[in-house]
Amino acid sequence: MYSSDFLVIGSGLASLVFALRAADEGPVTIVTKRQPFDGNTGYAQGGIAAPLGGDADFESHVQDTLSAGAGLCDEAAVRSILADGPAAVARLDAAGVPFSRDGDGSFALGREGGHTHRRILHVKDHTGRAIQEQLLSAVRAHPRIQLLADHCAVDLIVEGREESDVEKRRCVGAYVLDSRSRKIEPYGARVTFLATGGTGKVYRYTSNSDIATGDGIAMAYRAGCRVQNLEFVQFHPTCLYHPDAKDFLISEAVRGEGAFLTTLEGDRLEIPHPMGDLAPRDIVARAIDRAMKRQGARSVLLHMEELGASRVRERFPTIYETCLRYAIDITREPIPVVPAAHYQCGGVLTDLAGRTDLRGLLAAGEVSCTGLHGANRLASNSLLEATVMGARAATTAIEVRGEVGAVPELEPWDSGSAELPRETVLIDAHWDLVRTMMWEFVGIVRTDHRLGLAARYLEIFRNSIEAYYWDFVLDQDLIELRNLALVAELIIQSARARKESRGLHYNEDHPETDAVALPTVVSPLEPAQAAVGAPGNGSHRA
Repeated sequence: MYSSDFLVIGSGLASLVFALRAADEGPVTIVTKRQPFDGNTGYAQGGIAAPLGGDADFESHVQDTLSAGAGLCDEAAVRSILADGPAAVARLDAAGVPFSRDGDGSFALGREGGHTHRRILHVKDHTGRAIQEQLLSAVRAHPRIQLLADHCAVDLIVEGREESDVEKRRCVGAYVLDSRSRKIEPYGARVTFLATGGTGKVYRYTSNSDIATGDGIAMAYRAGCRVQNLEFVQFHPTCLYHPDAKDFLISEAVRGEGAFLTTLEGDRLEIPHPMGDLAPRDIVARAIDRAMKRQGARSVLLHMEELGASRVRERFPTIYETCLRYAIDITREPIPVVPAAHYQCGGVLTDLAGRTDLRGLLAAGEVSCTGLHGANRLASNSLLEATVMGARAATTAIEVRGEVGAVPELEPWDSGSAELPRETVLIDAHWDLVRTMMWEFVGIVRTDHRLGLAARYLEIFRNSIEAYYWDFVLDQDLIELRNLALVAELIIQSARARKESRGLHYNEDHPETDAVALPTVVSPLEPAQAAVGAPGNGSHRA
């Protein structure tokens, strides 16, 4: 059994901020299922939004966030998190993050969709990567932090799991698979912090990292935590459309600098919003989807040629160089783009200190739902939330550590009669089936009929996956597939429960928006949900 004061699952921005703060008070173990740079933080091109221009800019940022969130944001959460934005940026700046600056030394602020003013701090077009590099360097140098790559969390360990009184349950760590040795061991902790990122790989086309399979949401739900607003999946409007490029994002910041969208015939894209090409992402994504379906096209075009070659190469070097590798010179020709699953606006329900429903379990970043994003995330609010909430969760974790007792002796992982898989074709097939079905039936535009079909198909898929899971020795692919299928089911449940169209959730059978905005909460403790994730023959006991 391994044990530390703080167990961190994930290695993105929220995880690193949390670990560096918590390590001042006790030992921290970070487990990440591949390499630290493989998550979504490093994919964040645009930047981090923060109201640096005083009271007027703060109020404008609040209103932009509420507007993008289509009435579903928790305004108190919005104001609380945005208020911490300047301090969060100052901490990153002090940590050495090389934010782009103007000639006078001030921050060079960009603008993205949904923002009425320039307030996006960036490091050219690789902001997330630059932040992660700086913080990872500090993490690796810290004597109290242990970072374990190729370690995949299997499930949370819950003391008192059978207690009817939720208050008596407590998270005391997680079972973790060492992918190299294929051994599963209990990792005990006084406080466990979930920051596993998003759910993009639930969909066939996504801008996300390959590891974004919704693991934290699935583990927390199985452990008894409520999840909220999972129907609001943000589809980024502009991902590179090329047979050899599966997940390269063209930052919204290019439209903030003057780039624009057209059909393949060269007609300006019809976007029903006064901000046009800089409208919130849900509106632009639906406009692209509508144009593609109307013309039978597989993409639309994003034009940067008019920005000027030297400006493009200086401001967007990563986009320029990547497109050039695919024989697209963006200074001379348009970029073929399509929408792709990008950001999960819902997640594990938390308060504004990072607490979940389960004692000893905290969460922050894309895995969580604080109420900031509502029905649609405002561009570049994600890095801000991860930075603010990672720090707050660390403060909470230090308090919780002082309130709870020592970690009990944990039972070793019981693999029962599990066998080595005889073949992997079923795992591969189910990956494709689930992701294709979600793309076709639970995508940008939905209907009751498609959602009903998706629910029926997924029930079959999940029963098959669960049987496979309990019968065979686990590896990362099977763990991820099980999590991905559960998250897909939760997204469908949430989408079927919402009988209106709002933000990222558009249902042709319910095109109107209700007068009152209510969140969608799915609880594993409700009778109708009690059987979800049931352990079959019990060969793995967690």
